Amino acid sequence: MGQLQSSSECDRILIGRTFLADFLRNQRNAKFFASAIPRSAILKTKMPDILHRVGINAPVDRVFDALASIGGLRGWWVSDAGGDAGVGGVVNFGFCQMRVLEAAPYRFNHWRCIDGPEEWLDTEVTFTIEWKDAQSFLLFKHAGWKEPVEFMAHCSTKWATFLLSLRDLLETGEGRPAPHDRKIHVGD
Repeated sequence: MGQLQSSSECDRILIGRTFLADFLRNQRNAKFFASAIPRSAILKTKMPDILHRVGINAPVDRVFDALASIGGLRGWWVSDAGGDAGVGGVVNFGFCQMRVLEAAPYRFNHWRCIDGPEEWLDTEVTFTIEWKDAQSFLLFKHAGWKEPVEFMAHCSTKWATFLLSLRDLLETGEGRPAPHDRKIHVGD
């Protein structure tokens, strides 16, 4: 491994556990490290995820059906979704395609992005449903982002609006799927 020459060069290096251990073995690098690397970069040891939790006044079977069927997905996320929502199938949302990796009726649904925005490729989306306090809690995770870019913040907000659309669909019968979704900026 070559020696680091400047803090800008250092800033371009993705610091993982292996690199950090090798880097710190060299005492000269350890002194440079202490002064040149932001503390936030040191603390970041895993990929960032988007996480949300929503309580829904509906039984878990209805929540699962809205996540695991094309008709359900059209009611809360993308109105013209198509494809096969069964395990191994691919769901086409227009702007992205998700392969269904796993599904356990009334408990969880797990997808991987196989086509779509570059930042989404190979990320995974998991919906976990649990009945508690007389409601279904949906625990959402969009995992495997390569880095926390501005687009990730946008997607986190949009996921929140779509999860509330899912809640509204199940509680009132009317969701807000794209293109009728809640907009979060001019031109959205």
